[in-house]
Amino acid sequence: MTTQGAMGDITILKARIRDLLREKRAILLAHNYQRPEVQDVADLCGDSLELSIKASETDAEVIVFCGVHFMAETAAVLCPDKRVILPVPDAGCPMADMITVRELTERRKKTPGAVVISYVNTTAEVKAESDICCTSANAVQVVNSVEPSKEILMTPDKNLARYTKKFTDRKISYWEGYCPIHNNLTVGQVKKVKEIHPEAIFLAHPECPPDILDMADAVKSTSGMIEYAGSSNRKEFIIGTETGLLYPLSRANPGKLFIPADPNMICTDMKKTDLADVLMALEDLKPEVYVPPKIRERAKKAVDRMLDIRVK
Repeated sequence: MTTQGAMGDITILKARIRDLLREKRAILLAHNYQRPEVQDVADLCGDSLELSIKASETDAEVIVFCGVHFMAETAAVLCPDKRVILPVPDAGCPMADMITVRELTERRKKTPGAVVISYVNTTAEVKAESDICCTSANAVQVVNSVEPSKEILMTPDKNLARYTKKFTDRKISYWEGYCPIHNNLTVGQVKKVKEIHPEAIFLAHPECPPDILDMADAVKSTSGMIEYAGSSNRKEFIIGTETGLLYPLSRANPGKLFIPADPNMICTDMKKTDLADVLMALEDLKPEVYVPPKIRERAKKAVDRMLDIRVK
């Protein structure tokens, strides 16, 4: 197929998707790592929790979440009055899979009294077994909200936990989970890119290993990186996260250059969803993500506790 033909097909798909969104009273959410054409057709783009919160505030009856499974679950937890559709049901998260509710329950028995803080990058079941949630942007704030006498267990990302420990004197133990995409970024790779772009600011995601974060000019969540780049007067940025973020960064800052810290930082699960999947999901209103009420209620408490801290 010619490039012009492919572009024509994409235009038709996008138009049909937008028509169906209106017909079905639906809202389309796309994570910052999604394919560019999916981000282009979405109503809202951002990080997973940000999207779920915004969706809960709309009058949409259906949420189509272009992301991975735990993100759609979080939307279902926060939006019990809406149907949540995940176009590709096997779009998962290796880090979220590194902890199960059974394993967490066993760990809690070994550390009775510990406050469990779970990253939002976890299943609804794990959130339900946790005391409070955190994001990569507010982990320090959440940790410092815990009663000082309490020990803290952070799950499942060891890198986020180790980064958080640098900014608090709280006693923190952590799960040995990690994001393979971020955890595989090496010092040697970053040095190589910095040598080519010596004037560039290096932004790293807190899911990266400690030696990478020590090299960073700033450590930010995906939304934090977009905000930082937009407010900075610098023109070049090395981005230490999944390469999908380069698209919204470039779109928001057309006069600036964004360089991947490693072009191989690609999450295949995040790239599974294409426009045809979105169209089919809207036509059929499935696959639907369902969280049982007992799990949903307990998971929502953990998320709400975090949101209460953010409000304060």
